[in-house]
This record gives sequence, C-alpha cells and structure tokens, in this order.
Amino acid sequence: MNPVVRLVLCDDHAVVRAGLRALLASAGGIEVVGEAGSGPEAIALAARLAPDVVLMDLQLGGEMDGIEAIRRITAQPAPVPRVLVLTTYDTDADITRAIAAGATGYLLKAERPEELFSAIHAAAQGRTALSAPVADRMMTRLRNPRPALTARELDILTQLALGLGNREIARALHVSEATVKTHLGRIYEKLGVDTRAAAVAHAKEQRLLE
Repeated sequence: MNPVVRLVLCDDHAVVRAGLRALLASAGGIEVVGEAGSGPEAIALAARLAPDVVLMDLQLGGEMDGIEAIRRITAQPAPVPRVLVLTTYDTDADITRAIAAGATGYLLKAERPEELFSAIHAAAQGRTALSAPVADRMMTRLRNPRPALTARELDILTQLALGLGNREIARALHVSEATVKTHLGRIYEKLGVDTRAAAVAHAKEQRLLE
C-alpha cells in the first residue's frame, strides 16, 4: 500500500482551493496539510510542513508568481518537496519556465480528477507528470526545434513585450543594464532578428510568450 501523500495547495482563489481540497479528500491516499494563497505563503508552508508535494498555480496575486515560488521552494534545504504545476496556461513560455524553475510536473486544470490524483502520486515518487496537451507540445518542439531561450532570456523577452526599456527591465529583474544588453544580444541571435519589435513579434508568432 502506498504511503499517504502530504500536500500543500497554492492558489490565490479561496474558492478554487476549497474545491481542490474537497476533490482531493475523495481520492484517498492524499492529505492536504496546508493551503497558501500566495507565493510567499507557499514557500513558508513548504519549509515548515515539509510536504511531499506542493500543488502550484502559476498566476498568483501579489508581486511573486508561481515560477518564482517554485524556484525558491526547490532551492530550500532538504527535504525538498516536489512541485506539481496546476494551471490553465499552456504556452511554451510557461511550460519552459516552470520546468526550468524545478517543477516535477505540469498539469492543466481541464484534467479529469483521476489524472490529477495519479499525477500527484507520481510527483511524490519523483516521476514526471504532464498533461497530454503539454506532452504533445513538448514533443512537437523536439521534432521542430525552436530557439532555445533560457529562462532568464524568456523573462527579459516578456518584459520587452511589455514595452519596457533596458533600464526598466534591469530594475524589474534586479540585474544590471549591461546584463540586460548581453541577454538581448543573445536573444536577437537565437531568434534571427535585429530589433526589439522583431524579437517580440517572432516570439509571439512562435508562442514563446504568454
């Protein structure tokens, strides 16, 4: 018999958390030991409760999104919980950034309950769990490789798409302007463009951005 999976929920909507808690209570073998409505709360609960799995939404209210929360949770001292993303967003940018941040799996909220339960148990055992559409997108990318942007380059490209200049991007990401310029040069080279507007247009066309 598999041990009970201790799980922390992180979603900024209380109604969603209540629904998930009720759903997971019907599953058997999964115990919700804590709920968080923000990234900082999830980080604190993960450190204090040492759950097996953190079920993480990506779009959270406040200054910290789910990606940054994943980075900080997976960087904590052992025992490190597995982080399973549960979101409505399936863009290449979201998937790439979440996995690069340390997520063990990536599920969409449209999944059937049985798929969610199986994914939670798989994540607790350290196995990768992906929704079928997410797995399909990743296979498509492997068959038809797109520019391999790093997580930081995607962060900068996202800020670029918001119309921010180098100084504003540097402030937003807490890096120097020189670092931003270096990353921009690499982004242009990988995308085969030479202007900011062309980089953003190409990234949107290739669904590299949200």
